[in-house]
Amino acid sequence: MDPVVGRESGFETDGRAAARPPLIVMFCSAIRYRFFLYAGLLPYFLGAAWAMRVEGAFRPGRFWMGLLGIALAVVGVESFNEYFDARMGTDRVFDPSDDERIPTWMLWLGLAAFVAAAAVGLRLAAAGGWPILLYMALGGAAAAFYVGPPFRWAYRGLGEAAIALSYGPWMTLGSIHLHTGAFSWGGLAASLVPGLLAASLAVVNEIPDFHQDRLVGKRNLVVRLGRRRGVSLYLALAAAGLGVCFAGAAAGAFPMACAAAGLLGLPFWLASARNALATWDTPKEFVPAVRGIVLCYLVTVSAFFMALALRLP
Repeated sequence: MDPVVGRESGFETDGRAAARPPLIVMFCSAIRYRFFLYAGLLPYFLGAAWAMRVEGAFRPGRFWMGLLGIALAVVGVESFNEYFDARMGTDRVFDPSDDERIPTWMLWLGLAAFVAAAAVGLRLAAAGGWPILLYMALGGAAAAFYVGPPFRWAYRGLGEAAIALSYGPWMTLGSIHLHTGAFSWGGLAASLVPGLLAASLAVVNEIPDFHQDRLVGKRNLVVRLGRRRGVSLYLALAAAGLGVCFAGAAAGAFPMACAAAGLLGLPFWLASARNALATWDTPKEFVPAVRGIVLCYLVTVSAFFMALALRLP
């Protein structure tokens, strides 16, 4: 189950198979394009904005080529996730028809996307230095083996950490390096904002899926801790992400306007917390809690990079 995007069984109420949707609709649904938009792009934009505002460097050609590489990598990881989750039966536990929506070509799409992303990464490394290869390798390992064999990070309680690192430090620092050719300690601090919020998103999405994940042996953190403790964990992770905005601005590591990003995200955190504490054991009623954290991520990270890009004080 995907509580953010939602899924349908693929059958009509009278038991007859529904008409198969157009290929482009299947493709967009399978790669969860909404996730691509908010989790895949914002950390990359944050890195570019940091490089431009703080480091005084911006290379348009590398920016656009890197954006292409990120798009290909996200298509690859989402294709792999859908394909291997279907093979493991995660989404069929309560919906036996769900695997019919994940054709074999999803695996080949993922492989092709990863190969193309690697080619883009090699081209960027030739121009920007070997550390780009390191960021590419770390992100590629997290992406390809998140649910794919042999590691299956998500099934070993390591998936949340892989998401936090991939959509936080690795993507943001990699984006900064494209423009500056150097590591940035301030950029590392800034990358904790999307990283912690992305980890919170991963955990909150696991709470409605608790029973099916446990039945298929997907030993993520919510399965290990339980749903009630999972609520405390995702709220703590999101609160830490907001807290980095305030702490960085107070310490002078970020422009003061970046503290406003945390303030803008706080109401969505509070709304999610109120709903989650009341509905953590009822998946359908828990959906607003998930959406609250999605909005918290969107608003906070967007406001953070816009404060940098617009050179707000």
